[in-house]
Order: sequence, then structure tokens, then C-alpha cells
Amino acid sequence: MSKQIKENEYFAHPTAVIDDPCTIGKGTKIWHFSHIMKNCEIGEGCNIGQNVVVSPDVKLGKNVKVQNNVSIYTGVECEDDVFLGPSMVFTNIINPRSTIIRRDQYVKTLVKKGATIGANATIVCGHDIGEYSFIGAGAVVTKEVLPYALVVGNPAVQKGWISEYGHRLEFNKEGTAECPESKDKYKLENNKVFKL
Repeated sequence: MSKQIKENEYFAHPTAVIDDPCTIGKGTKIWHFSHIMKNCEIGEGCNIGQNVVVSPDVKLGKNVKVQNNVSIYTGVECEDDVFLGPSMVFTNIINPRSTIIRRDQYVKTLVKKGATIGANATIVCGHDIGEYSFIGAGAVVTKEVLPYALVVGNPAVQKGWISEYGHRLEFNKEGTAECPESKDKYKLENNKVFKL
């Protein structure tokens, strides 16, 4: 029998472990073998895939999609509409050692609204991920990522700009671009992108 809390407000597979206390929003789904640890805040409409660990005090906004085999460690916060690809990795200590306890030294990482982190990417702690940015599969992020930036590689480097719909933006000489799918227009100015 599945764990149904507060009259079916969210779904948890029978193999999922949910520690008390934590807050889980309406319509969220938590799948096989996942562990939600104490004091987590998970927003409405999230999807937590198989074999996911959400460590204590993590905050996830609304509509966050967490694919299989992701560990979201203490110190990480994801705003609304974030996508975390399969087996991507967060860290929360700059200099981890097995024999040294550094639980009081967790470094914060903020993943801002609408950002996508691709499969097998690694986010070194302390580097914010900008709104609607796109981290390519396998990238290793070692510095802050700008809003709407497309970054790839190890270490990750910016290769362009991307729309809220996930299409590469090609800016003309006036510094404007249009998303081919949504037809939204964007402006590039002083190495920053703004939606018009």
C-alpha cells in the first residue's frame, strides 16, 4: 500500500522512506527507494525519481523534476521549475575528508527558477545556477552560471545563451534574439540576457 498523506495530497511509493518532520506539497510524487530526510521542504507538483536522496533541510520549490539516482545534499536549494537530470551530483563541502567531520561547514548552492542540470553533471558547492540556465550533460560546474547561460564541459564553460523553452538563442547585431518555439524575444546587453 502506498503512503498517502493528508487525504492523497501527495504520492509516495511503498519503498520510499519519508522522515518526520518534513513538508511535501500537493501533487508531488516520490518514487521507488527514495529517501526524504527530516526538515525538507518540497513544493507542489514535484516529481522525485527512483533512488533519490533529499538530505535534511533541503528546499525544493514547485514543479521541480528530480530524475533517478540524484542526491540533493544539505545546503542545496532549488527554486520553482528546476530540472535535475539523471545521476547529476551536488557537493556541499569544498574539502571533504573521511576522517574529518565538517557538518558545520556545508556550503550553500542555489539553483534558480527554471534551470536545467543535465545527466551526470557535477555542481561544485557554492556556485549559484542562474535562472533558466542550461548545464549540459557531464559538465562540471566550478563557478557561478549566469541566467540563460548554456554551459558545457569539464570545467564547464559558457558556449552561448538559451531561451526559457530550451532553445539556443542567436543574437543579431542589435543584440536581440527570438526563441523559435515560443517566439519570445530576448535582449543581450552587458553580457546579460533579458526577456523582453
